[in-house]
Amino acid sequence: MSNGTPLGDFLRARREALKPQDVGLPEYGRRRVPGLRREEVALLAGVSSDYYIRLEQGRENSPSPQVLEAVAQALKLDAESADHLNRLCLAPSQRPHDAGEAEVSPQLLRLMDGWKHTPAFVLGPALDILAGNSLATALHSGFDAFDNLARNVFVDPAGREFYQEWERAAHSCVAELRAAYGHDPDSDRIAEVVGELSAESEEFAGIWRLHDVKSKSQGDKHLKHPDVGDLHIAFAAFTVNGAPHQQLVVYQAEPASPTAAAFETLRAMAAEPKKARTKANT
Repeated sequence: MSNGTPLGDFLRARREALKPQDVGLPEYGRRRVPGLRREEVALLAGVSSDYYIRLEQGRENSPSPQVLEAVAQALKLDAESADHLNRLCLAPSQRPHDAGEAEVSPQLLRLMDGWKHTPAFVLGPALDILAGNSLATALHSGFDAFDNLARNVFVDPAGREFYQEWERAAHSCVAELRAAYGHDPDSDRIAEVVGELSAESEEFAGIWRLHDVKSKSQGDKHLKHPDVGDLHIAFAAFTVNGAPHQQLVVYQAEPASPTAAAFETLRAMAAEPKKARTKANT
């Protein structure tokens, strides 16, 4: 995924994303490299230039919490990015083991299956779809496979039509993957997904290099299904107790809205026998 260290790559990307005027420094002459210089970050953080260079080069393995806080402030990191910075400094023994493709609990599966009017699915750390109810499957029926959200966004041809705000979806998707990577940089599955998508999508590779970090939480989406058209939904993501590497994602429509009616149409279509649907569409 990189020739550097996770910590060094992150610091370098965030440093290069800033301009001197962003941090109140004067800018003199032309700069041969983008963003701030290492010496400028060191000055802002109150550490020596040599020490900060060692951090970026991976030669300083145990920075103190005070130093990390100072560096986070110098780089103008938000709370989640600062937490990400601290996680990257954890020793391997402090990191979670790769959970792999853990099964979704039968209780959670029954819960989702009981939500007949609400699409719901479970995500793994690498944005793999571990399980979904029938309405979630029907909602994503335009894709070749509903198996990984990142692949749906960047690789599947249906992605750009389905996600009406594609740029927003793309950046959010990568930021969520980056957040999961911070929890477990040694994850074989995350490395596999990032490697495949980087090879197949230049856009994914470019956004991945930005090192933006943002976990999935809640928000809204504008989607377009090939059969029922525009959908305006609200979503929320919940950590699964007993399986903290899993997230339950729930989509909701405003009651009595066109999207709620479209969900009902999708639910009815999903309940129809496949042969009947094929015959009706010919």
